[in-house]
Amino acid sequence: ASGLLVLVTIVSLFAQGLNLGIDFKGGVAFEVPVQGSISIDVVEDILKSEGVFDDGIKLQTLKSETESRIRIQLGDQSPEKVTAIQTALAEKAKLTVNDVSVSTVSSTWGRSITMKAVNALLVFFLVVSIFISFRFEWRMAISAIVAMAHDVAISVGLYSVLGLEVTPATVVAFLTILGFSLYDTIVVFDKVHENTSRFSGSKVSYGDVVNVSMNQVLMRSLNTSLAAVLPVLSLLVLGSGVFGAVALREFALALLVGLATGAYSSIYIATPLLGLLKERSAQYVSGRGQLSLGADMEHLMSTGAPVSRRASASASAAASTGTAVRPPVDAILSHPPRPRKKSRR
Repeated sequence: ASGLLVLVTIVSLFAQGLNLGIDFKGGVAFEVPVQGSISIDVVEDILKSEGVFDDGIKLQTLKSETESRIRIQLGDQSPEKVTAIQTALAEKAKLTVNDVSVSTVSSTWGRSITMKAVNALLVFFLVVSIFISFRFEWRMAISAIVAMAHDVAISVGLYSVLGLEVTPATVVAFLTILGFSLYDTIVVFDKVHENTSRFSGSKVSYGDVVNVSMNQVLMRSLNTSLAAVLPVLSLLVLGSGVFGAVALREFALALLVGLATGAYSSIYIATPLLGLLKERSAQYVSGRGQLSLGADMEHLMSTGAPVSRRASASASAAASTGTAVRPPVDAILSHPPRPRKKSRR
Protein backbone atom coordinates (compact mmCIF):
# COMPACT_ATOMS: atom_id res chain seq x y z
CA ALA A 1 0.00 0.00 0.00
CA SER A 2 2.80 2.42 0.89
CA GLY A 3 4.63 1.67 -2.34
CA LEU A 4 1.47 2.30 -4.35
CA LEU A 5 0.85 5.65 -2.64
CA VAL A 6 4.45 6.76 -3.18
CA LEU A 7 4.19 5.73 -6.84
CA VAL A 8 1.00 7.79 -7.23
CA THR A 9 2.84 10.73 -5.64
CA ILE A 10 5.76 10.47 -8.07
CA VAL A 11 3.48 10.17 -11.12
CA SER A 12 1.34 13.11 -9.98
CA LEU A 13 4.37 15.32 -9.30
CA PHE A 14 5.76 14.65 -12.78
CA ALA A 15 2.36 14.97 -14.46
CA GLN A 16 0.95 18.13 -12.86
CA GLY A 17 3.39 19.20 -10.14
CA LEU A 18 2.39 21.24 -7.10
CA ASN A 19 -0.02 24.14 -6.94
CA LEU A 20 2.41 26.63 -5.41
CA GLY A 21 0.99 29.71 -3.74
CA ILE A 22 2.02 33.27 -4.37
CA ASP A 23 4.59 33.15 -1.56
CA PHE A 24 6.63 30.53 -3.43
CA LYS A 25 6.25 31.41 -7.11
CA GLY A 26 5.60 35.15 -6.90
CA GLY A 27 2.78 37.26 -8.31
CA VAL A 28 -0.01 39.60 -7.24
CA ALA A 29 -3.01 38.81 -5.01
CA PHE A 30 -6.14 40.95 -4.69
CA GLU A 31 -8.87 40.60 -2.08
CA VAL A 32 -12.14 42.45 -2.54
CA PRO A 33 -15.25 42.29 -0.32
CA VAL A 34 -18.35 40.89 -2.03
CA GLN A 35 -20.50 44.03 -2.30
CA GLY A 36 -22.37 45.90 -4.99
CA SER A 37 -22.31 44.10 -8.33
CA ILE A 38 -19.04 42.27 -7.71
CA SER A 39 -18.98 38.51 -8.36
CA ILE A 40 -16.70 35.87 -9.83
CA ASP A 41 -18.09 36.50 -13.33
CA VAL A 42 -17.59 40.25 -12.98
CA VAL A 43 -14.01 39.70 -11.80
CA GLU A 44 -13.33 37.50 -14.83
CA ASP A 45 -14.68 40.23 -17.13
CA ILE A 46 -12.40 42.81 -15.48
CA LEU A 47 -9.35 40.59 -15.90
CA LYS A 48 -10.23 39.92 -19.54
CA SER A 49 -10.63 43.62 -20.23
CA GLU A 50 -7.20 44.27 -18.69
CA GLY A 51 -5.67 41.48 -20.78
CA VAL A 52 -4.45 39.39 -17.83
CA PHE A 53 -7.01 36.58 -17.87
CA ASP A 54 -5.28 33.24 -18.51
CA ASP A 55 -5.10 29.69 -17.16
CA GLY A 56 -2.69 30.73 -14.41
CA ILE A 57 -5.17 32.85 -12.45
CA LYS A 58 -6.82 31.61 -9.26
CA LEU A 59 -10.18 32.84 -8.05
CA GLN A 60 -11.46 31.90 -4.60
CA THR A 61 -14.39 32.95 -2.46
CA LEU A 62 -13.36 33.26 1.19
CA LYS A 63 -16.23 33.22 3.67
CA SER A 64 -16.32 34.13 7.34
CA GLU A 65 -19.02 34.90 9.88
CA THR A 66 -19.04 38.61 9.03
CA GLU A 67 -18.28 38.89 5.31
CA SER A 68 -17.29 37.17 2.08
CA ARG A 69 -14.28 38.14 0.01
CA ILE A 70 -13.07 37.22 -3.45
CA ARG A 71 -9.36 36.45 -3.73
CA ILE A 72 -7.64 36.85 -7.10
CA GLN A 73 -4.10 35.57 -7.72
CA LEU A 74 -2.17 36.57 -10.83
CA GLY A 75 1.37 36.28 -12.08
CA ASP A 76 3.87 39.15 -12.04
CA GLN A 77 2.27 42.43 -13.22
CA SER A 78 3.53 45.96 -13.73
CA PRO A 79 2.64 48.58 -11.09
CA GLU A 80 0.39 50.38 -13.60
CA LYS A 81 -1.55 47.19 -14.34
CA VAL A 82 -1.95 46.46 -10.62
CA THR A 83 -3.37 49.94 -10.02
CA ALA A 84 -5.78 49.62 -12.96
CA ILE A 85 -7.14 46.27 -11.74
CA GLN A 86 -7.46 47.54 -8.17
CA THR A 87 -9.41 50.59 -9.35
CA ALA A 88 -11.76 48.53 -11.53
CA LEU A 89 -12.50 46.11 -8.68
CA ALA A 90 -13.22 48.98 -6.30
CA GLU A 91 -15.64 50.59 -8.76
CA LYS A 92 -17.62 47.37 -9.30
CA ALA A 93 -17.79 46.71 -5.54
CA LYS A 94 -18.68 50.37 -4.86
CA LEU A 95 -15.76 50.71 -2.47
CA THR A 96 -12.70 52.91 -2.18
CA VAL A 97 -9.43 51.77 -3.69
CA ASN A 98 -7.95 51.23 -0.23
CA ASP A 99 -10.70 48.68 0.56
CA VAL A 100 -9.27 46.36 -2.11
CA SER A 101 -6.15 44.82 -0.57
CA VAL A 102 -3.13 44.06 -2.76
CA SER A 103 -0.18 41.77 -1.98
CA THR A 104 2.79 41.62 -4.32
CA VAL A 105 5.59 39.04 -4.20
CA SER A 106 8.36 39.02 -6.79
CA SER A 107 9.09 35.72 -8.53
CA THR A 108 12.76 35.99 -7.55
CA TRP A 109 11.88 36.28 -3.87
CA GLY A 110 9.45 33.37 -4.20
CA ARG A 111 12.13 31.12 -5.71
CA SER A 112 14.52 32.17 -2.96
CA ILE A 113 11.98 31.21 -0.28
CA THR A 114 11.41 27.85 -1.98
CA MET A 115 15.13 27.07 -2.03
CA LYS A 116 15.48 28.08 1.62
CA ALA A 117 12.61 25.78 2.57
CA VAL A 118 14.21 22.85 0.71
CA ASN A 119 17.61 23.56 2.27
CA ALA A 120 16.06 23.76 5.74
CA LEU A 121 14.43 20.37 5.17
CA LEU A 122 17.75 18.82 4.12
CA VAL A 123 19.51 20.31 7.15
CA PHE A 124 16.75 18.93 9.37
CA PHE A 125 17.26 15.42 7.97
CA LEU A 126 21.03 15.72 8.42
CA VAL A 127 20.81 16.89 12.05
CA VAL A 128 18.28 14.18 12.90
CA SER A 129 20.51 11.53 11.31
CA ILE A 130 23.53 12.67 13.31
CA PHE A 131 21.59 12.77 16.58
CA ILE A 132 19.99 9.32 16.17
CA SER A 133 23.32 7.82 15.07
CA PHE A 134 25.01 9.28 18.14
CA ARG A 135 22.21 8.36 20.57
CA PHE A 136 21.34 4.94 19.12
CA GLU A 137 23.02 3.76 15.90
CA TRP A 138 23.23 4.58 12.20
CA ARG A 139 20.76 1.87 11.17
CA MET A 140 18.07 3.51 13.26
CA ALA A 141 18.92 6.86 11.67
CA ILE A 142 18.42 5.44 8.17
CA SER A 143 15.13 3.81 9.16
CA ALA A 144 13.81 7.01 10.76
CA ILE A 145 14.73 9.14 7.73
CA VAL A 146 13.02 6.68 5.37
CA ALA A 147 9.86 6.73 7.52
CA MET A 148 9.77 10.55 7.64
CA ALA A 149 10.39 10.81 3.89
CA HIS A 150 7.51 8.36 3.37
CA ASP A 151 5.15 10.50 5.46
CA VAL A 152 6.06 13.76 3.73
CA ALA A 153 5.88 12.11 0.29
CA ILE A 154 2.32 10.91 0.87
CA SER A 155 1.24 14.32 2.21
CA VAL A 156 2.84 16.09 -0.75
CA GLY A 157 1.17 13.57 -3.06
CA LEU A 158 -2.20 14.45 -1.56
CA TYR A 159 -1.63 18.14 -2.35
CA SER A 160 -0.52 17.28 -5.87
CA VAL A 161 -3.40 14.90 -6.68
CA LEU A 162 -6.12 17.18 -5.27
CA GLY A 163 -4.50 20.37 -6.60
CA LEU A 164 -4.43 22.03 -3.18
CA GLU A 165 -2.46 25.25 -2.88
CA VAL A 166 0.89 25.06 -1.11
CA THR A 167 1.16 28.01 1.28
CA PRO A 168 3.37 28.83 4.29
CA ALA A 169 0.72 27.15 6.44
CA THR A 170 1.30 23.99 4.40
CA VAL A 171 5.01 24.11 5.21
CA VAL A 172 4.12 24.43 8.91
CA ALA A 173 1.86 21.38 8.55
CA PHE A 174 4.68 19.39 6.91
CA LEU A 175 7.10 20.32 9.70
CA THR A 176 4.50 19.25 12.27
CA ILE A 177 4.15 15.94 10.45
CA LEU A 178 7.92 15.44 10.55
CA GLY A 179 8.01 16.15 14.27
CA PHE A 180 5.18 13.75 15.08
CA SER A 181 6.58 11.00 12.86
CA LEU A 182 10.02 11.36 14.42
CA TYR A 183 8.58 11.33 17.95
CA ASP A 184 6.57 8.16 17.31
CA THR A 185 9.56 6.43 15.70
CA ILE A 186 11.94 7.38 18.51
CA VAL A 187 9.52 5.91 21.08
CA VAL A 188 9.64 2.56 19.28
CA PHE A 189 13.41 2.71 18.75
CA ASP A 190 14.02 3.49 22.41
CA LYS A 191 12.11 0.36 23.39
CA VAL A 192 14.05 -1.67 20.80
CA HIS A 193 17.31 -0.30 22.21
CA GLU A 194 16.21 -1.21 25.74
CA ASN A 195 15.20 -4.75 24.76
CA THR A 196 18.43 -5.24 22.81
CA SER A 197 20.35 -4.80 26.06
CA ARG A 198 17.82 -6.96 27.91
CA PHE A 199 18.19 -9.92 25.52
CA SER A 200 21.91 -9.48 24.89
CA GLY A 201 22.83 -12.57 26.91
CA SER A 202 20.25 -14.88 25.30
CA LYS A 203 19.92 -16.41 21.86
CA VAL A 204 17.00 -14.23 20.83
CA SER A 205 16.98 -13.18 17.17
CA TYR A 206 16.78 -9.48 16.37
CA GLY A 207 13.46 -10.09 14.68
CA ASP A 208 12.08 -11.29 18.01
CA VAL A 209 13.53 -8.22 19.76
CA VAL A 210 11.75 -5.99 17.25
CA ASN A 211 8.47 -7.88 17.58
CA VAL A 212 8.55 -7.76 21.38
CA SER A 213 9.28 -4.02 21.29
CA MET A 214 6.46 -3.28 18.87
CA ASN A 215 3.99 -5.28 20.96
CA GLN A 216 5.02 -3.37 24.07
CA VAL A 217 4.56 0.12 22.56
CA LEU A 218 1.73 -0.57 20.12
CA MET A 219 -1.12 0.56 22.37
CA ARG A 220 0.83 3.62 23.48
CA SER A 221 1.48 4.59 19.88
CA LEU A 222 -2.17 4.10 18.90
CA ASN A 223 -3.43 6.08 21.89
CA THR A 224 -1.02 8.94 21.18
CA SER A 225 -2.04 9.02 17.53
CA LEU A 226 -5.73 8.97 18.40
CA ALA A 227 -5.28 11.80 20.89
CA ALA A 228 -3.53 13.86 18.20
CA VAL A 229 -6.01 13.05 15.42
CA LEU A 230 -9.18 13.99 17.33
CA PRO A 231 -8.44 17.74 17.64
CA VAL A 232 -7.27 17.82 14.03
CA LEU A 233 -10.58 16.26 12.97
CA SER A 234 -12.39 18.95 14.94
CA LEU A 235 -10.28 21.59 13.22
CA LEU A 236 -11.10 20.08 9.83
CA VAL A 237 -14.85 19.91 10.50
CA LEU A 238 -15.06 23.39 12.00
CA GLY A 239 -12.73 24.95 9.45
CA SER A 240 -14.52 23.62 6.37
CA GLY A 241 -18.07 23.08 7.59
CA VAL A 242 -18.72 25.89 10.05
CA PHE A 243 -16.32 28.74 9.27
CA GLY A 244 -15.67 27.95 5.60
CA ALA A 245 -11.98 28.77 5.95
CA VAL A 246 -10.22 27.18 2.97
CA ALA A 247 -6.72 27.69 4.38
CA LEU A 248 -7.72 26.14 7.71
CA ARG A 249 -9.32 23.19 5.96
CA GLU A 250 -6.27 22.44 3.82
CA PHE A 251 -3.94 22.82 6.79
CA ALA A 252 -6.02 20.39 8.87
CA LEU A 253 -6.26 17.93 5.97
CA ALA A 254 -2.48 17.84 5.58
CA LEU A 255 -2.08 17.32 9.32
CA LEU A 256 -4.67 14.54 9.40
CA VAL A 257 -3.02 12.58 6.60
CA GLY A 258 0.44 13.17 8.05
CA LEU A 259 -0.52 12.03 11.56
CA ALA A 260 -2.12 8.87 10.18
CA THR A 261 0.88 8.02 8.01
CA GLY A 262 3.27 8.87 10.86
CA ALA A 263 1.59 6.39 13.20
CA TYR A 264 1.63 3.78 10.43
CA SER A 265 5.23 4.30 9.31
CA SER A 266 6.75 4.11 12.81
CA ILE A 267 5.36 0.59 13.27
CA TYR A 268 5.21 -0.85 9.74
CA ILE A 269 8.10 0.88 7.95
CA ALA A 270 10.78 2.20 10.30
CA THR A 271 10.89 -0.76 12.69
CA PRO A 272 10.78 -3.60 10.10
CA LEU A 273 13.44 -1.78 8.05
CA LEU A 274 15.59 -1.58 11.17
CA GLY A 275 15.17 -5.33 11.65
CA LEU A 276 16.25 -6.03 8.07
CA LEU A 277 19.36 -3.86 8.40
CA LYS A 278 20.31 -5.20 11.82
CA GLU A 279 19.97 -8.87 10.86
CA ARG A 280 22.72 -8.37 8.29
CA SER A 281 25.24 -7.65 11.04
CA ALA A 282 27.56 -10.43 12.23
CA GLN A 283 26.00 -10.50 15.69
CA TYR A 284 22.50 -11.40 14.49
CA VAL A 285 23.06 -13.03 11.10
CA SER A 286 22.81 -16.54 12.59
CA GLY A 287 19.25 -15.88 13.79
CA ARG A 288 18.12 -14.23 10.58
CA GLY A 289 14.55 -15.15 9.70
CA GLN A 290 13.85 -16.86 13.03
CA LEU A 291 10.68 -15.48 14.59
CA SER A 292 8.75 -16.60 17.65
CA LEU A 293 5.02 -16.90 17.09
CA GLY A 294 1.98 -17.60 19.21
CA ALA A 295 2.82 -19.25 22.52
CA ASP A 296 6.54 -18.78 21.94
CA MET A 297 6.09 -15.00 21.66
CA GLU A 298 3.92 -14.93 24.79
CA HIS A 299 6.59 -16.88 26.68
CA LEU A 300 9.32 -14.54 25.43
CA MET A 301 7.40 -11.41 26.43
CA SER A 302 6.45 -12.71 29.87
CA THR A 303 9.72 -14.35 30.92
CA GLY A 304 12.32 -12.71 28.72
CA ALA A 305 13.70 -16.15 27.85
CA PRO A 306 13.36 -17.75 24.41
CA VAL A 307 11.71 -21.13 23.92
CA SER A 308 13.89 -23.80 22.37
CA ARG A 309 13.36 -23.87 18.62
CA ARG A 310 13.59 -27.66 18.65
CA ALA A 311 11.05 -27.96 21.44
CA SER A 312 8.74 -25.56 19.66
CA ALA A 313 9.04 -27.53 16.44
CA SER A 314 8.36 -30.79 18.27
CA ALA A 315 5.29 -29.28 19.89
CA SER A 316 4.00 -28.15 16.52
CA ALA A 317 4.59 -31.58 15.01
CA ALA A 318 2.86 -33.26 17.93
CA ALA A 319 -0.11 -30.96 17.62
CA SER A 320 -0.47 -31.84 13.94
CA THR A 321 -0.20 -35.62 14.50
CA GLY A 322 -2.15 -35.74 17.75
CA THR A 323 0.65 -37.40 19.75
CA ALA A 324 1.95 -36.35 23.11
CA VAL A 325 5.38 -34.87 23.53
CA ARG A 326 7.52 -35.84 26.49
CA PRO A 327 8.46 -32.67 28.35
CA PRO A 328 12.14 -32.02 28.97
CA VAL A 329 13.67 -32.96 32.30
CA ASP A 330 14.13 -29.38 33.41
CA ALA A 331 10.43 -28.77 32.79
CA ILE A 332 9.46 -31.75 35.05
CA LEU A 333 11.72 -30.65 37.88
CA SER A 334 10.72 -27.04 37.67
CA HIS A 335 11.06 -26.68 41.49
CA PRO A 336 13.43 -28.30 43.99
CA PRO A 337 12.25 -31.57 45.62
CA ARG A 338 10.69 -31.39 49.04
CA PRO A 339 13.15 -32.54 51.75
CA ARG A 340 12.29 -35.74 53.64
CA LYS A 341 11.23 -35.53 57.23
CA LYS A 342 13.45 -37.14 59.80
CA SER A 343 12.00 -40.39 61.17
CA ARG A 344 11.07 -40.44 64.84
CA ARG A 345 12.89 -42.79 67.15
